[in-house]
Amino acid sequence: MAGKLFLCATPIGNMEDITFRVLRTLKEVDLIAAEDTRHSIKLLNHFEIKTPMTSYHEFNKIDKAKYLVEQMQAGVNIALVTDAGTPGISDPGEELVRQCYEAGIEVTSLPGPAACITALTMSGRETRRFCFEAFLPADKKERATILEELKTETRTIIIYEAPHRLLKTLAELAETLGADRKITVLRELTKRYEEAIPTTLKDAIAHFEENEPKGEFVLVIAGVPHSELVKQQQDDWLGVPIEEHMAHYEAEGMDSKEAMKQVAKDRGVSKRDIYAYMTELKNK
Repeated sequence: MAGKLFLCATPIGNMEDITFRVLRTLKEVDLIAAEDTRHSIKLLNHFEIKTPMTSYHEFNKIDKAKYLVEQMQAGVNIALVTDAGTPGISDPGEELVRQCYEAGIEVTSLPGPAACITALTMSGRETRRFCFEAFLPADKKERATILEELKTETRTIIIYEAPHRLLKTLAELAETLGADRKITVLRELTKRYEEAIPTTLKDAIAHFEENEPKGEFVLVIAGVPHSELVKQQQDDWLGVPIEEHMAHYEAEGMDSKEAMKQVAKDRGVSKRDIYAYMTELKNK
C-alpha cells in the first residue's frame, strides 16, 4: 500500500501556533522532509519529536521529489514542512505536490499558519479579493513586467520582502503605483516585536529611511479603485479622435451601431453624443 504526503503548516514565529494534528502527524509519519533541517530540528526538539528528517529545498526539489515519491510508492508516509508557515506557498513544496499527483500519491494539507493570510487579516485592507505575489522576481525585466501589471490590479496585493531590500521595493512600488497608494507594512508576525503600520507608500519610505528595517516583512497594498481605473481608461480614450476610435472597432468586425455603442461606453458619454459627432463629421 502506497504512503501519503502530509503538508504540515508550522509556526511563523510563535511556537504556540502549531496544531495538535500537526504535532501528532509529525510524530507518526516515517519521514519528515524539511526545507532546512537545521531550522526544523529546533521545532522538533522543542516538541520532543524524534522522527527522521531529510532535506528538501529549492536547489534539489526536482530530483529529491522523485526520490520522495519513490519512497511513498514503497509505503513510506512523509510529512513536508517549510521553514515557517504552510508548505507549497512561495516554497519548493509545490513541485513535490505536483509529482505526487502525477504518480497517484495521495496528498493532504494540515491547516495552520500562513504569513500571507495572517498579514491580510490584520492589515485593515479589503480582504474579499486579493492576489499574492510572494517575493517580487530578482530579474529586472521580469520584475518590471510584474510591477507594471500591478499598476492596474484592483485586488488587494500581498508581497513578501526581506529587510535589506525593503526600501528599494517600496520605492519601486511608489514609482509604479503612486506615492499616495495605501499600504500596511507588517513585520515579525506572531513574534515579540510584531508591528503593523497602516500608511501610504510615500510615508512608509520616510519611516524606514529613519528607522532601519528589521525582521521579515509582508506588504499589504490597496488595489486601485475600479472607478479610478475606469476613469483612467476613459481619459486615455478621450485622447483618441472619435473617428479613429470608431475605426478601431469597425476593423474588428463590428457594425457601425455596435461600434458606436462601445465607443460611447469607452469614453463615458452617451451614444447620442457619438452619433451627433459622426453625423456632423459626415455632413462636412
